[in-house]
Amino acid sequence: MSKVLITGSSGLIGSESAKFFAEKDFDVFGIDNDMRSYFFGREASTSWNRKFLEKQYKNYKHFDFDIRNKTRLGKIFKEHKFDLIIHTAAQPSHDWAAREPLTDFEINALATIYLLENFRKYSPNAVFIFTSTNKVYGDTPNKLPFIELKKRYELPLDHKFYKGVDETMSIDNSKHSIFGASKIAGDIMVQEYGKYFGLKTVLFRGGCLTGPAHSGAKLHGFLAYLVKCIMQNREYIINGYKGKQVRDNIHSFDLVNAFYHVYKSPKMGEAYNMGGSRYSNCSILEAIEKIENILKKKAKYSYLNENRSGDHIWYISNVSKFKNHYPKWKYTYNLDKILLELCKEGHFEI
Repeated sequence: MSKVLITGSSGLIGSESAKFFAEKDFDVFGIDNDMRSYFFGREASTSWNRKFLEKQYKNYKHFDFDIRNKTRLGKIFKEHKFDLIIHTAAQPSHDWAAREPLTDFEINALATIYLLENFRKYSPNAVFIFTSTNKVYGDTPNKLPFIELKKRYELPLDHKFYKGVDETMSIDNSKHSIFGASKIAGDIMVQEYGKYFGLKTVLFRGGCLTGPAHSGAKLHGFLAYLVKCIMQNREYIINGYKGKQVRDNIHSFDLVNAFYHVYKSPKMGEAYNMGGSRYSNCSILEAIEKIENILKKKAKYSYLNENRSGDHIWYISNVSKFKNHYPKWKYTYNLDKILLELCKEGHFEI
């Protein structure tokens, strides 16, 4: 059986990866110590997801330790020759990163190179996939010439980025947030292990990733947290931009299916922007309206005039590069289907 190592295996993308590859008869090894509950509190804990994976899949084995632990990482790599490594573990919030910059950097950057070195030494023929972020572009997208509409900001139809931001956007001369900077470090290093060492490394710069396995919290997990607030009659606080800020949203299954296409035909040091693109996107106001219609109940929300530092006014991913490289990959979830599933099956335990 092929072997896959997944970091952050109880999180949204990690657990989707574990399910996907377990059902393809891989031996799945997951690492997750529920740091999400440390970052965002008890309601963001992923322990429920770990229990589900261990109960559901006999070919899933869980390891409960911190990915900054070089000794434990080295031991796993020495004992198993992996065919695929999917690195999703991260500190994912730019708000939280400012509280503990060293912790953020250790998790997002140092732990990434620990994994890369073990991969290079012990499983050099494997495929290494890293979940980066659109925050590597910092606030450069905010310099685009937006038009303010009734419920969203938009770009002119003839603008080069109307179909979405592609990989030609510069990562220089912008405010990235501490989180964005630490993810850039990991992002560049993953590319370098492919281009310099000739290893099969690929990274995805994600927009908003979502799905029913998302333990949404105030600081991370926009759609899942919004659905949770409306379902539970909790107030949702909109941070700046009048609620007209736009995000593209991709379902976790569609992203992991993209991982599978890469696994079958890997590149070396390739970076892809990946999100819902023009196929699946919305502003906060538009999302609220759609969820209200699904749940048949009004949302409670308020505005803060000040936006979060470095936050995007508008971000839609242009996925053309990935589609050109992997033309058989297709979306299976649009925004309406994503929201219906979140309202029906989302995890909202407190």
